[in-house]
This record gives sequence, C-alpha cells and structure tokens, in this order.
Amino acid sequence: MNDVTFDFQDKGMVVGLPGGPAYFNYYWLHDACVSCIDPQTRERVFDTSELAAPPRATSAHVDGDMVVIGWQEEAQASHVPLGLLEEVAANGRANDPAEIARNLWYKDHAPDIVRISQEEVTGTMEGRAGLSRAVIEDGIAIVTDMEHSTESLPRLAEAIGPITPSAEGLFFDVRVEIEPTNLAFTAGPLEMHTDLPGEETAPGVQFLHCLENTVEGGLSLFLDGAAVAEALRDEDPEAFDLLSRHYIPFFYRHDNWDYRAHQRVIETDLDGNVTGVTISQHLQDNMDLPQELLDRYYPAFLKFIRMMQEDRFLIRFRSEAGNCVVFDNHRIVHGREGYVADSGSRHMRGCYTDRGALRSTYRVLARQGYTGERAVEAVQARA
Repeated sequence: MNDVTFDFQDKGMVVGLPGGPAYFNYYWLHDACVSCIDPQTRERVFDTSELAAPPRATSAHVDGDMVVIGWQEEAQASHVPLGLLEEVAANGRANDPAEIARNLWYKDHAPDIVRISQEEVTGTMEGRAGLSRAVIEDGIAIVTDMEHSTESLPRLAEAIGPITPSAEGLFFDVRVEIEPTNLAFTAGPLEMHTDLPGEETAPGVQFLHCLENTVEGGLSLFLDGAAVAEALRDEDPEAFDLLSRHYIPFFYRHDNWDYRAHQRVIETDLDGNVTGVTISQHLQDNMDLPQELLDRYYPAFLKFIRMMQEDRFLIRFRSEAGNCVVFDNHRIVHGREGYVADSGSRHMRGCYTDRGALRSTYRVLARQGYTGERAVEAVQARA
C-alpha cells in the first residue's frame, strides 16, 4: 500500500493510514512483531526488558499485509500486521469477536428471548455459537428439548465451558428441602438477586434446567440489570456513580462454609460501560463504608433496588420442564414468586461456567466462521 506514510519521532512514529494518521509507541510496535509470538504455543517469547536501549525506528515500509520496521542498533526487523495497526487506530485495541454490543431489554423482551434446542447446541457449531452469542448480547437464552436425565445439564454446560464449582459443589438442586442452606431451597418467594456475591469471583454464567414444575405459583422473574443501571445513570447520575465506584460486603455462610467478598453493585468496564450488576439483599453483609458516606449511599442503593421492582423491567414466565434458562449471572437479575409446596413438584437443577469461558468459546467459533447470527435469526423467524 503506497498510501501508508511514516513519520519517525523520538519515542514512536506517526503512521499515515487510509483512515487517517495514528501514533504508535516504539516499544508497542516492537512487542507487536509476529516473531515475538511462538507459533506453536502462541505465547510471547520475547522479553522486552532485555533491550539494551529504548527502541528507535530507522526505516519502515509496507510489504504485503505487514509493516516492516528497521531498528537502530538491531539487525532484525519487526513485522507488524497492517490490519492490527488499523484496528488499534480505529478502536484503541485489537478487534475482539466477543465484543458484541449489549442489547438492553425491558419487560416486552420475553417473546424475543432466543430459544435453541439442546441438540442444536451440542450437535452443531452454529447452534453453539448462537447460544454463546445470545448470552453475550442479550444476557439470557433458553435451551429447549432438554433430556430428562442427570447427564443432560453437564453435556449442555460443557458445550460452552468447563463447569465451575460453588459452595454447593458442581451442581445444585433448587427444590424444597427440610433443612435448607439457601432460601432458594424453600417454597417462599425469592427477591430479585444475582447468585453468590459472597464468593470472591461470583459465578459467571448460570444454567437452570427445569426438570419438573407442576406446582401452583412459582413464576420465574428476570430482568436486565444493565438496562436498569443505564436507566439509573440517566435519571440519577450521582446514585449511579456511588453504586459503580464503591464496594460493599456480601457473604454466604452455613455450618461448613463462610464466604465473604466485596463487590460493586454496578459493574463497569474500562470504558465506563455497564457490564453487569451484583445484588442480593439476603446475602448482603453489614455495610462497612464510612458512616458519613452511607448517608448518600443507602438512598442510592435503595433507589436501585426499587427500580428493579418496577414492571417496566420485569419478565415473568412459568418455567417449563425440558427447558434450561442460560444467563449471565453478572447481568441478569432473577427471582421467583412463592408457590404452594404441596400442590405438586418443582425441581430445578443448576450449575455455572465462567464468563471468560463463554467468550473464549465464541471467539474460537467465530474464528472458524460460526458467528451464531444464522442460528439466532432462524430461531427468531420461527417465533
């Protein structure tokens, strides 16, 4: 490409790209050389700290899809993908297939929840990509036609990522227990919450397989915590700032465990975008923020909780045997209406995997050409 220009400066160079000029630091350019990555392990093999002096470019030209850079006092030139420079110039970082824009949703989203059969997810790459994409994009999806067996859930979960244990073990059963260790294991209502915030790294993606549901009542409740958080940011920026900056304590304790962790109620990424929420009043410990700060924090906290009780955000539906709800536990807030325990049977079986595993699965599939868009479009067309 003859239209790419190079302006050498003291600590970096300005590259004149088709999209406009962009500055690149010399250390960064040296690290970006393809020869710094082992082709077999795909790990970095060059230690930048071994450079005797700060790198300084003396020449640069385009050769095919590479920018070839010659260095002062170094015999070996660096080869940096031109596409990488264009991506970083445009976005500040290399492109990530899993950086899919979140689709914030409200109470009318129920008919649009992506539904994919277990056979599609476990048997086809496009179906697996479709489920992964839906959970990244919408935070929630429903897998249908689940087999009624103990092997069904792990087979589905492992199509997305390794099952991660919690205090309950690899799996948990949500049904009435004589001596429950969690309010979920009763017939009472469950407030809107995210699971296990008392664990230092709260579970990422939750699978909730409905094995049986013949009771009166017990509707499942879901909402998009990111949508509520963004609404709070619009309506009360100060409240949003308090909940997104300060960490509060949560716990999960019983006879044989005592988990404690501090979490932000509103999670944001490096760019300030809402990535999720953490909320659970029944697992919230005594606030340990400075008492004067609590004068402002509590009203913001309670306003956010009350917003999550508003009809404009809530989806209500009856869990059906054979379905598995898959959702981002750091974004989707869920709960349950109470039910009549002796009116039938209600049995959910659940497990977790990591959000990083979900995105890893999607990246690998996308690299092979499976974006999940066709599976999602096909499901929506059938709706």
